[in-house]
Amino acid sequence: MHMDFAGFFKRWLIALVLVLVTYNPTAFNYLSWTFDELQVDLPYKLLVGLILVVGYVIFLRATFRSIGIFGIVLIAAIFGVIIWILVDQQMLDPTNRDALIWIILVVVATIMGVGVSWSHVRRRISGQADVDDVEE
Repeated sequence: MHMDFAGFFKRWLIALVLVLVTYNPTAFNYLSWTFDELQVDLPYKLLVGLILVVGYVIFLRATFRSIGIFGIVLIAAIFGVIIWILVDQQMLDPTNRDALIWIILVVVATIMGVGVSWSHVRRRISGQADVDDVEE
C-alpha cells in the first residue's frame, strides 16, 4: 500500500472520530449517551460499545506493535511540551478544562494515527518491511 499524507490523514481522521465519538466535552458522545439513562436503549448502547471496542483493539494493537510504549511516551512528551509552550506564550489558558480535554483527545487520536501509519512510514523511509507485512 502506498503511504502518503492522504493515507496518514485518513487513518488519523478515523482515530479522531473513534476518540471523539467515545468521549468529548459535549453531551454528544457514547459515554454520556450510555450513562445518562443506562437501561434505555441498552441493546443499542451495547452494540455501539462493542463496535467502539473493536475499533480501539485495532488501533491500539497496531500502535503498540509499531511504535511501542517508548514511541507513545515520546509523542505524548512532544505534545506536552507544545502545550507547555502554548500556555507559556499565553495562547492557551490552563484553567480552561474543556480546551485541555479537546487537546488531549486530539493528541490521543494523533498517537493512534501515527501508530497505525508508522509501519508504512518506516517501510517507505528504510525500504524494510515488518515481519507482519503481507506481500502486496
